[in-house]
Amino acid sequence: MSVKSNLTIMSLLLLAGCSGGSEEATAPVEEMATPSLFAEKVAPTLQAQCATCHLTGQEQGNISLVPAKAIESLVGVPSQEAPDILRVKAGDPDASYLVMKIEGTHLDHGGNGVRMPFGAAPLTDQQIADIRQWIAEGAKP
Repeated sequence: MSVKSNLTIMSLLLLAGCSGGSEEATAPVEEMATPSLFAEKVAPTLQAQCATCHLTGQEQGNISLVPAKAIESLVGVPSQEAPDILRVKAGDPDASYLVMKIEGTHLDHGGNGVRMPFGAAPLTDQQIADIRQWIAEGAKP
């Protein structure tokens, strides 16, 4: 048998051994490979549309919306403009001040200021839907 044949056989045996496991054995790898809704959709929107004004947390609203800080600045934190309303109430987009600000309904709920993002076009319907879905699913990182 040639060296090439031996390598081919060894490669096939190795592949067969690696693929012969159960689905349970590969599930954690698959889950890790799938980006979260936050990482895939929400964080890029916040980075592109919001973090230019809400960068360090020292700016208006004392909120940082860069991806590494957004979760801790948003989830379960009372808004400054309407302290009785959480910025993000996990599981409830309609009760989340972030949604009110990006939809322009914040004034109806005791908030103040302008619709976000300030000085720019409103977020697209899809971007808002992604943020709403993220909150509805528990606002997880």
